[in-house]
Amino acid sequence: MGIREAAHAESDPYASCLFITPLSCSLVGKTMEVSVKPRTQAADIYRNTRATERYYCNFGLNPAYQDQLVGAGLEISGTDQAGEARITELPSHPFFIGTLFVPQANSAKGKPHPIVLAFLRSAALRRRF
Repeated sequence: MGIREAAHAESDPYASCLFITPLSCSLVGKTMEVSVKPRTQAADIYRNTRATERYYCNFGLNPAYQDQLVGAGLEISGTDQAGEARITELPSHPFFIGTLFVPQANSAKGKPHPIVLAFLRSAALRRRF
């Protein structure tokens, strides 16, 4: 988007252009439902429009910039009950998914999280020999 001063409140809390800001309520240790937008890569990965995820975060996408990010091509493909972004993706990229939750926290030996598995499959398809 060409915004050089875009910053994260955790590393630069006094920046003039905070795209990532503290959440109004910490999600550390919480498990919450995510609504997944149909016809997105996230929906294809989950094979569902609902998921339950565990969180370990205190920061999230600044809602003041959400429309601008969407206008630039980022898709909000998962939201919480309040409609806040929890999964983002870049549809023009083979695999560009960001989550506010930690997918590997819901992985187990022999049963990786669907997003982790999708990432590995995508990487394997694009592997250069």
